[in-house]
Amino acid sequence: MLYRLAHFDLKGNEKLLTFYFFMNIYVANIPYKATSEELKELFEEFGEVISAKIIMDRYTQRSKGFGFVEMKEDADGQQAIESLNGKDFMGKNIVVNEARPKTDNGNSFNNNRRSGGSNSGGNYNKKPYKSY
Repeated sequence: MLYRLAHFDLKGNEKLLTFYFFMNIYVANIPYKATSEELKELFEEFGEVISAKIIMDRYTQRSKGFGFVEMKEDADGQQAIESLNGKDFMGKNIVVNEARPKTDNGNSFNNNRRSGGSNSGGNYNKKPYKSY
């Protein structure tokens, strides 16, 4: 999606700023053998894909089984979500939703670990991630 915004510099001259916002789609249950290129090809059937990325574990370099696809047009992204959610991709039924913005949960040490680095202190009582 394209947005234009009028901006004035210090001398009062009008400048036109252009921003592009793409639809960001979350894809889960991706087979570990799938590549970002294969994921991109799957979504290209519905419109122009700006990027497709499968998230990899930084230590093992193995797929985490989920990723993100950016599509140029919102309508194409909605059609892809409706058509691909629950469909078979390389032997697994993928979950496809509009991505939600990343939020800060207020914990600044490694997102979900206590500063001690061990499980002492009750980490076992944390609630699991809720899917909406």
